[in-house]
Amino acid sequence: MTEAGSLGVKLPTLDGSVVPIRKLFSVCIPAYNRAGCLKSLLDSILNQDFRDFEVVICEDRSPEREQIRAIVCEYQSRYPGIIRYFENDENLGYDGNVRRLVERASGEFCFFMGNDDIMCAGALENTAAVICRHPNVGLVLKSYGWFDEVPERVNQEIRWFKEEKEIPAGIPAIRFAFRRSGVLSGYVVHRNSALQAATDKFDGTLYYQMHLTATVLIDKPAVCTPKVLILCRGNGSPDFGHSAKEKGKFVPGRYTPQARLNMVGGALSIIRNLKETRGIDVVEDVIHDYANYFYPYIKDQLDLPFDQYYQLYRAYGRMGFARYPLFHLYFLLAYMLGEKRFDALAAFIRGRLGRSPRFGTW
Repeated sequence: MTEAGSLGVKLPTLDGSVVPIRKLFSVCIPAYNRAGCLKSLLDSILNQDFRDFEVVICEDRSPEREQIRAIVCEYQSRYPGIIRYFENDENLGYDGNVRRLVERASGEFCFFMGNDDIMCAGALENTAAVICRHPNVGLVLKSYGWFDEVPERVNQEIRWFKEEKEIPAGIPAIRFAFRRSGVLSGYVVHRNSALQAATDKFDGTLYYQMHLTATVLIDKPAVCTPKVLILCRGNGSPDFGHSAKEKGKFVPGRYTPQARLNMVGGALSIIRNLKETRGIDVVEDVIHDYANYFYPYIKDQLDLPFDQYYQLYRAYGRMGFARYPLFHLYFLLAYMLGEKRFDALAAFIRGRLGRSPRFGTW
């Protein structure tokens, strides 16, 4: 592992190394390929008016390591003392690298960014204000947008509430926040709480942050902000399946039907583990929540032949979703209409119902 760049005063970490004196935010970037997107991501972070942050990058032994290192070195020279860069000795995979970033971070909160996404102007300042108003918060649930070609052309914005809302710790916060933590970009979590929850038990699920959500919110509340904090790139290909824990589950470059089943099954394994180990039972609540918002988990499978699509439907149903009518409605309507027409229908219904969260990714 290699580290480059540092700030002034040092503090010890669990492994005996030293890190800078605590900032409010560690902006954490799990880097694997996509070097071509890194400059725009770093620009969006380093152009923030709010300055109480560091940037922590963990490169996960990707084929583009040299390009990523070169870009980081260029930005370290332009922005001295802000960026800390690590190179993993082995490919840890998505979940392991998220955990490694929590370990390497020094901020009070980790603010994660996907390696091809964009941080919106004012995002850190807005999040800092939320934390100031809710000093015991464990998780800040962002609002966010999706874009395909350029971030100036946003396709959809996702907001959970029109006003800022705190959700009490324990079952209420876990029930609400669990599924809504699936997008890593803009995931803001209390770092010490996340560090205490460290485990490799869920490596290979692609949802380590959802384990953090389920654990951190046992004792700390979640806060939803209506401010759009980040923009996610919607047209990129997935790059999972390289690490030892991911091989056989995921195929780099696409989401196979089995990969989608593995992802949803992995998320459910996390929430079932919470019941088994901590006695907190929100399993049926989470299954119901997924069933009511199921379109994202089949959106990229609509071109399957009908017999394969039906097998996917049956496999999801056996996970427990078949008990809920909206699950069946999504499968039927989405396949009949196709992605473009279903998206148009969902947008129309959201508009007529005041952006109801029953359709699309709401």
